[in-house]
Amino acid sequence: MLGRDGIAGLVCLALSIGLFMLTFRLPPAAMIPIGPAFYPRVVILLFGLLSVILIVLDLRAMRGVRSGSTTVAATGTPTTGAQPNYRLVLATFVEFGLYIALLPLIGFRLSTFLFVLALEVTLEWPRDARRWALAVVIGIATSAACYFVFENYLSVLLPRGTWSGM
Repeated sequence: MLGRDGIAGLVCLALSIGLFMLTFRLPPAAMIPIGPAFYPRVVILLFGLLSVILIVLDLRAMRGVRSGSTTVAATGTPTTGAQPNYRLVLATFVEFGLYIALLPLIGFRLSTFLFVLALEVTLEWPRDARRWALAVVIGIATSAACYFVFENYLSVLLPRGTWSGM
């Protein structure tokens, strides 16, 4: 018997298979070897792989339930005693909303750096200067990598800030 995560994984896997099959209807590219279906197929295959991982993890968790290592909540989902943190979920949504609001004002690079840094700090507060430096480096690296991939490799125009000009 699958739990809630396993059922969600099955639904997502079926959806990814259906979407993958639809990519074969896209017309092939005439001049370049990589056609318009390449990137959607990569994303859909990743989606399918993550769905399979979710199913496998749910099956392993359910096997642990049968051996008595965890308890089963009223929903049928195995739990290990961890309580849901709704404040953290709300904080993540608020930070993402601020990120979207700041994009046209301060630009992609700066707002992405601030979003990644704020999310890292929200998820786990850095306890010393070394961890603060690591959080800043991860924010810079994430912003730079996303900018390079989208702007230079994929030729996607990213928002420039009206305040920053970046």
